[in-house]
Amino acid sequence: MPLFEFRCPVCDDTFETLVKTPAEARCPSCGAIAGLERLASALAPRMRSRALVKTARARAAREGHFSYYSEAERSKLYRAQRPSRGT
Repeated sequence: MPLFEFRCPVCDDTFETLVKTPAEARCPSCGAIAGLERLASALAPRMRSRALVKTARARAAREGHFSYYSEAERSKLYRAQRPSRGT
């Protein structure tokens, strides 16, 4: 599925989402479906520098998704986010 970037005219939120078609998109902030504006996304640079990866991972963590992390890193982060039981 492609990654699309949208702007919601109702709450003025900008977000990215994976959808089969742009018609399936829904605003994560207010739930609006109609009137979402599809934005032109920036192209990813072809190089992979450590600084670029670090910046992308920090942004992903702030936004609450783990798309830039390896499977081992995601597992570690999921465990860290779970509330501890019995304490």
